[in-house]
Order: sequence, then C-alpha cells, then structure tokens
Amino acid sequence: MRPSCPIDWIQFKPAPTRITMFIRNAWTVAATAAEIDALRDGKPLARQICGERWVFFRGPDGRVAALEDFCPHRGAPLSLGRVCDGELVCGYHGLRMGCDGKTVSMPGQRVRGFPAIRALPVIEHAGFVWVWPGDPARATPDALPALPWATREGVAPGWAYGGGLYHVACDWRLMVDNLMDLTHETYVHAGSIGQPEIDETPCQTRAQGDEVVTSRFMAGIQAPPFWRDALAMNGLPTDQPVDRWQVCRFTPPSHVMIEVGVALAGRGGIDAPDDAKAAAVVVDFITPETATTMHYFWGMARRFRADDAELTERIRQGQGRIFDEDRALLEQQQRNLSAHPQRELLKLNIDSGGVMARRVIERLAAAEAAAMPAAA
Repeated sequence: MRPSCPIDWIQFKPAPTRITMFIRNAWTVAATAAEIDALRDGKPLARQICGERWVFFRGPDGRVAALEDFCPHRGAPLSLGRVCDGELVCGYHGLRMGCDGKTVSMPGQRVRGFPAIRALPVIEHAGFVWVWPGDPARATPDALPALPWATREGVAPGWAYGGGLYHVACDWRLMVDNLMDLTHETYVHAGSIGQPEIDETPCQTRAQGDEVVTSRFMAGIQAPPFWRDALAMNGLPTDQPVDRWQVCRFTPPSHVMIEVGVALAGRGGIDAPDDAKAAAVVVDFITPETATTMHYFWGMARRFRADDAELTERIRQGQGRIFDEDRALLEQQQRNLSAHPQRELLKLNIDSGGVMARRVIERLAAAEAAAMPAAA
C-alpha cells in the first residue's frame, strides 16, 4: 500500500490565527431566508460578520435590510429593539430606523440632522441572505457564485436541498483547509464516509484564476456506509464495486462546493448516467464572525429522488452528524493553535488545496487592504 503523497514536504508558517484576514468585496452568506422568516414578536436578527455587528429585518416591501447594529442616538444595539411596519425601533428610546440606515422618527425629537448608519447591499438568492460587507459600489448580482442546483427563488427544478447552520469556534480558514483536504475523512469520519482508499489515492490540485480545484478519483472500491445507504436510496445494489469521486472547488471569499458520489464500477464514474450512480453537491458557505469564530452554512444538493422530503431530511441529519465531527476537531485544533502561535506547521501534498486557497485569500485580502485609504 503506497502513501497518497510522497514525503516531499516543506515547513511553512501560516498567518497566525490571531490576525484577522477577511475578504469584504464579495457576496457572503449572512443568514438563511428561513431564519429571517422564523423571527417572532417583531424581533430582528443580530449577527456578527467579518468582525462587525449587523442587524437584519424585513422592510415594508418585504426585502431584507442589513444595518449596523448601532443606534446613532446613544449607541445601543438596534437588535435589542423590534420591527414595526417595516422599520426598526430602538429598544432604548424609540428611535425608528429605515432600511437605508437613516432615522425616520423619534418621539419628541427632530431627526433631520441625525447621522446615518451603514446599510449593506443585500440579495436573497437560493434561500440565503447574501450581503456585501465591502465597497457597495462594487456589489452587483453578477458577482454571486454560480450554483447549478439553485435559482433566485430557491432550489432548482429536479434538485433537492437540505442543510443547516453551525457556529464553530475556529478561524474560518481552518474550515477551508478542512474541506479542501478530504484525506481526513478516513480518520475523522471513519464510520460514515471514510475509507482507506482515500489515503491510497493521490489528489490533483490546480488553480484557475481565483478558483482552486482539488480532486480525487477512486476506481473499483467498496462504498463506505454513507454511500452504501445512498446507493440503496437510489435503488442501486450495495454489494458491487463502485467508482468514487471527490471534486472540491473553492471560490472567494469563502465558498467550497464539493462534487461527491459513487457509481457502479465501469459505468463512467462521475459522468455515469443518473440511473447508475448516487451523486450530490456538498454545499459549504463559510462566513467569518471574528478572527477565531465563524458561521458555517452546510448542506447537500442532489438530483436523485428529488421529490422525497423524508429522504432529504434523513440525508440532512446524517450530514449534520458528519459536520459535527468536523466542528469538534476544528475547535480543538483552534485551541492548540491559539495556545502555540509560534509553532510552525507542515505543508504536505495532501494540503495543496487548502494551501492554494489560502494564497488566493491572502492575495485578495492584501489587495483590499492596499486599496483602503490611509488612516488620518
């Protein structure tokens, strides 16, 4: 049995996790539309993104607004207030804030000269609420990531999607590393999607502009438990050899889409007809909260038995358990890195996807920093 990667490693010192590195000039998932719609008693949604606190609510036209969570009167968090007739009412002195960040009214006060607060560009797409934390002049719908399984309104016809949201106490870049290196599946997810053949099969990584793609193809193997179940769900035999694939795609600022699946051996692998495979897209939207915490929107989109809501929920629960294993490991990893910021880490061949993704992140973040006006 040969290792997937020869020992031609070098040492490297990554940017310390205590240093904040965010990309702001890009669409970032702030919430799901379902989260906003589930709010009760007029409460808005508070969320910290890229180190800044924001508050979300639906305006009078039903569109989602995203404002600084800061009342211009005395600095109280606007998220402690309530939404009334599409305006956000501060819970401290009753100031009413519009969706554009301008004060509408306040009991007993003239508000014409009140300073505005920041309002982020917002788009609802594919069931998610996207914000642009950077220069609003650069925010265009064309900059949204391509999602073949989705439409503006939600899930595309012929597809099914189920997912969830985890708060993870780690640097968001550690999650990018994790998702761009699926060798860890053999060990972290041994009871579900892991198997030795992942270790034994080399991965190939390439950069295409700002996109990084790392892939692994395994031929004539036995499917692990999760994928045996998926084969059965699609009416396929579970006792025959399969061809398995993993194609991980990173795009800025922090999205990872992973094409995964198994096909009956010799039927074409990733290109096999739908009736010979169980395939899906693992959806990962990673939203930095602080330098060492993040919001992780995870899910899976599939094209087999797309109208089976019960199956969608079964897969969602199984995937949730898998990602909870990642969360537990990454949070422990973050504790170690925070306790030993001077330690140098190793960069191996299996880390190439995460390493290349970090280079893209560092380049874009540096370009944004260079373009910012110098502090007075």
